[in-house]
Formats: sequence, structure tokens, C-alpha cells
Amino acid sequence: MAKSIDTNRGKDQENGSAAANGNGSADAKTQLEARFLESKTNLSASRKRLLRQIVGDLEETFFLSSREMAKRYGVDSSTIVRTVQAMGYEKFADFAHDLRDHFVTQITPYTSMKAAVKKKSSVLDYVHHSIEQDLENLNELKATLDANKIVELAKQLHRTRRIIIVGIDFAESLASSLAYGLVRVGFDAEAPVGSTGVIQNKVRILTEKDILIAISFGQGLRETIEATKRAKQQGVPTFGITDGDKTPIAKFCDDYIIAPIVRTSFLDSYVAPVAAIDAILVACAHSQPKRALELLEQTD
Repeated sequence: MAKSIDTNRGKDQENGSAAANGNGSADAKTQLEARFLESKTNLSASRKRLLRQIVGDLEETFFLSSREMAKRYGVDSSTIVRTVQAMGYEKFADFAHDLRDHFVTQITPYTSMKAAVKKKSSVLDYVHHSIEQDLENLNELKATLDANKIVELAKQLHRTRRIIIVGIDFAESLASSLAYGLVRVGFDAEAPVGSTGVIQNKVRILTEKDILIAISFGQGLRETIEATKRAKQQGVPTFGITDGDKTPIAKFCDDYIIAPIVRTSFLDSYVAPVAAIDAILVACAHSQPKRALELLEQTD
């Protein structure tokens, strides 16, 4: 069951999976939570109770229409509409949009696969849907990526003494790939692996002549966020690869790029982040092609 909106909490309400899993910042709020906090004095006890039920069953309600939601909770569809209007939403569609966004912040491998299983598709359908979603993510990256940020990052990396890339869990493979590619074209780059202490020690010796690149998505993993914050405190330049403007990585990094990771099953789609990393490596190589060619020739 998803974490419900706490109707008794004040402005310090924590956000979804970040708090539940201990993996992110504790001060971020989704639009849905912010709306509730702003409007809770206008909500009756029955409406608060209805909202708690809707959000508590999030994996089974985020895709419902107002009529379907009303049927599920034994009320009229007009009751659903009036409840969301009391929260300040003009239309149910606006509420549904924020409900889906709130669901995304709470997604775990379990809840994601559980939602997918409810569709009762064939395995072949799941495979096709996965590929289709990968393509959608890639197309969104192509349409929204600010290529100038990639070029500026490449220039910055050429001026940098040492590059530490932090990525945990599935993002570890992304960090390792970026570090390996940078080393191939002459950069002093490393993606530290191991315990939290290993990462902390690597970050501790960085200076303003170095850079930390953080790769994390959604509300993020605590180790990555803490490494980013520590680097900032030390005056170390930081750059993020994340999936939204409101993620902790976007908040704490000096600059960042967005690569969508919308999933269809239990794991995030990393097609777009991989493409973004490829773009960074291409920019780094072609910013100083003579240097890159000399190094690549040695292993040809």
C-alpha cells in the first residue's frame, strides 16, 4: 500500500518513497501534498477520509476516472469532483495528473510490477510495451535536452583535475560507464564502488579544481544526495544527471540534465540516461579531438 497523505502534519511533511525507504531528501513535497496542505482547512472530515483512502490505495487509483473512483469508494462521481475542487483543482483531470505524479514518487519495484500485472497482458505484450516506452523516453530526451549544457560540461571537464562520478544501485552501471569512457579519452575519472565510507572518503579529498557528477533519479538514494551536498559544502563543482527539475539532484547540483526513466515494470528504463552519457562522451572527445585521437590510437 502506498503511503497516505498525513492529514495531521504541517509544513514539514515528507515525500513518498524518499521518507519511506530512507533514500532521499525529507523536505520535498509533491503538488498533491502541497495542495492538500494549502486547502486542508476547507476540507471536511469526510473529504479528508476519502482522500486518505484514494492516496492510500494509490497503485490502484492513480489511473481511474472520476466515475471509476466513485464506484470504488461507494460515492457519487459528483462527490469526487467536489472533493478535488475543494483542494483547489478546477477539473478532476488536473487532480488525476497530480495523483499520477505523486504515484511516481512512491514507485518501488514491487508497486510498479504490481500495477503492470493488473493489466493482465501477455509476456509478449509486456516486452513490446517495454521497448515502446524506451523509445518514448529516448524521443523525449531528444526533444528536451539542452545540448549546450552538454557542450559546456565537456569544456568544464577539460579544465578539471579529477572527476568523481557517484551512482548507486542500478545507477552504478551508468556511473561506471561514464567513468570508463572518460578515462579512454584522457580524463582522470572514477566511479567509486563499495561502502558509503568509500564514497565519503573520495568526496572528502575533492577540491574546487575537481568535479562531482551525481547520477540519481526520483527522490534519489541517500548516499548520492549526501555526497553531492558534501561536495557543495567543500566548494567542489557539481553536475547532475536526473529525471526532473524538482529532484534532490536538481536542487543541490550546480547544473544538471534531465533524462526520463519512465518504466513499464519493476525497473527504471535507462535508455535515455545511457544516450545522455553517450552525448557527454562524444562532446568530450570532439572538444579536443587531437588529444582523443592520440589516446585512442594507443589501443587501436
